[in-house]
Amino acid sequence: MGSHMPSGLNTGDSAWLMVSTAMVLLMTPGLAFFYGGMVRSKNMLSMLYMSFISISVVTILWFLYGYGIAFGEDAGGLGLIGWGDWRLGHIAPTALQGAIPKQIYVCFQLTFAIITVALISGSIAGRARFGPWILFVVVWVTVVYLPIAHWVFADSGWLSEWGVMDFAGGLVVELNSGVSGLAMALVLGRGIAFRRGAGPRPGNIPFVLLGLGLLWFGWFGFNAGSALTDGALATRAFVSTMIAGCAGMLAWRTLEWLRFRHLTKLGSTSGALAGLVAITPSCAFVSVEGAFAVGVVAALVCTYAVELKLVAGYDDTLDVAGIHGAGGIVGVVALGFLSTGWERGAPGLFYGGPASVLGKQVVAVLAVAAYAFAVTYLVGTIIDRLFRMRTTEEEQARGMDAAFADE
Repeated sequence: MGSHMPSGLNTGDSAWLMVSTAMVLLMTPGLAFFYGGMVRSKNMLSMLYMSFISISVVTILWFLYGYGIAFGEDAGGLGLIGWGDWRLGHIAPTALQGAIPKQIYVCFQLTFAIITVALISGSIAGRARFGPWILFVVVWVTVVYLPIAHWVFADSGWLSEWGVMDFAGGLVVELNSGVSGLAMALVLGRGIAFRRGAGPRPGNIPFVLLGLGLLWFGWFGFNAGSALTDGALATRAFVSTMIAGCAGMLAWRTLEWLRFRHLTKLGSTSGALAGLVAITPSCAFVSVEGAFAVGVVAALVCTYAVELKLVAGYDDTLDVAGIHGAGGIVGVVALGFLSTGWERGAPGLFYGGPASVLGKQVVAVLAVAAYAFAVTYLVGTIIDRLFRMRTTEEEQARGMDAAFADE
């Protein structure tokens, strides 16, 4: 065969997937600036680094064994975990996955794993030590992300075989990071600012908006790239992503105005993010009107979800549980009602589908949330006990960047 690609290659699909992979990778630097701008300036540098270090660590893991566990041959036929395909060195550049090069598919999936663990850093912003964070990234991706990715994204995964719909990662990325973030917020306890009742004082609002812009740009690759083709499916996912993000932004703003008669600095970013999160699992399965509805409902639900921490007293600093967790649930469950049954996917209740479609979506939410929460809580507790992940009050008062001061 030599260096020539086999005849099954679709060059348009391949080009779109390469671009999508680069776009999704850019979401993690985008997240770094989004989070970095939201925290006080004394913590900005460490927030940026928590995201950037995830890129390098997760990439090496992925090429050593990560891809094999998530997408390898199913072990034992239970749909719980993949096995084998350990090293990616034996996949030739000419090998195909459908009509695209397999190596590019592997890289595309890698970028999802990177941003999912980086998202968790927002729940523990300003109160986790950097060294233990790196260890957390390694262990969490291995024992939480990889199995859940196998359940949902691999053809042989149990949720995938059961017919659960999650187009681009509402379960694997959004719900998973939100629930895991909540678990870590509980493990590390409340920060001094939270205990004093001081809200987060964003150090740099322009950085937050820049971060949102980069995330939004990348999200088109995240959602439309998940079609693995540049045709009608990708088109539908692309347009849904645009509409839901904008609907979420405006709905959040409107609700803020109705409730408080004033607009907060970060409200529009939270609203857009809520819409984008919720459309992730549903983007290719819903109509244009459905995408609008998902964005609006996500903004309404997430508005109240982010306030839960004040009632319940957990310090989810940058609202990872409130937006990614709650928004992920909205998007996954909404499919039980709004899925049109076009192309892939079963029709939801509003399109004449059976209640079992909704039931499966709900079961998937409960299964992923329970697993992610329990295992993350355990992993976080062990790492904190062994290596003191939690910062002292003095370290928090000084700011996390003081640890980088001598760099």
